[in-house]
Amino acid sequence: MAVAREAEPVSSLTEIKEAGLDREDLLGIYRHMLLTRGIEERGHILYKQGKIPGSFYTGRGNEAASVGIATAMGPEDVGTPLHRDMGVHIVRGVEPWRIFAQFMGRADGPTKGKDGNVHMADDRLGLIAMVSHLPAMLPVAVGCALAFRIREEKRVALTWFGEGASARGDTHEGMNLAGVRRLPVVFICDNNQWAYSTPTHLEYACEHIADRAKAYGFEGVVVDGTDVLAVYREAKAAIEKARDGGGPTLIECLTLRMEGHAVHDDASYVPKEMFEEWAKRDPLERYRTWLRENAEFTDEEEDEIRSQVKKLLNDAVQRADESPDPDVDTLLDGVYATPEDLDTPHHK
Repeated sequence: MAVAREAEPVSSLTEIKEAGLDREDLLGIYRHMLLTRGIEERGHILYKQGKIPGSFYTGRGNEAASVGIATAMGPEDVGTPLHRDMGVHIVRGVEPWRIFAQFMGRADGPTKGKDGNVHMADDRLGLIAMVSHLPAMLPVAVGCALAFRIREEKRVALTWFGEGASARGDTHEGMNLAGVRRLPVVFICDNNQWAYSTPTHLEYACEHIADRAKAYGFEGVVVDGTDVLAVYREAKAAIEKARDGGGPTLIECLTLRMEGHAVHDDASYVPKEMFEEWAKRDPLERYRTWLRENAEFTDEEEDEIRSQVKKLLNDAVQRADESPDPDVDTLLDGVYATPEDLDTPHHK
């Protein structure tokens, strides 16, 4: 039996205006979703050209979830997006050419060529870089939220994890502490139904991951992760509740990973019928249809946005390809802190 609240779709333009979005915002969301998918599609091409070292991971099918959450964040909030959440980086303002430079291990990438091709974040934009042990970012975000509480700052931390990661202990520890202390943090589960090749019925016994929130003392919400406006509405409410002292929320964004775990995985273990069914709910096409029906979105406007995105991506790939390889002499720069790097010693 489900325990978490199941969010309804957005019913009208009036409802979304009440949630704080005007028409320009709505068109901006579409642009961000196009950019998110376009960056990862270009990344596939770069990988096949041998320009991306290692493997390559995408979040196709997750564009609405990542863009919707990030659009709801405040400018002073912080987040720990993962490799399926490219839209968070886009919305927060990471320039596409720097993302391509990161993919290619170049000096102009956010990590200056010192980390995995999707292990990136720009801390100047309130983003904290992920590590491969994905739920390890939950305690990091909870630590940020605890710092905000101690400093009496009206800021919120957001942290992402997959449904497979929910089986690990750091997920439990992070949520338990956040619930006990009623910290300003929002947990986002990107439930794409496959932890690599393990289906959800072999991952957990409850109906929804969000059902677990009640045991930690806060609300759980399940939302259709292909519906960008429903995701935005639920994220906005959860973030503002946390900011006002109402404690955490666990938002489960239900999607399907529309490609393999990474480029080396053909996802042959996913039933063909499952892909076909979820392809009908493609986040970009779903939102495009909503704009046509509710916001008088015209052919001319769509052509202009698509043309702008295409040019931006072409220019970004070219600029990133011209970025230099990192200088080996800078290998340890920024790895170890010195006393001069610390405004206040950690023990004071």
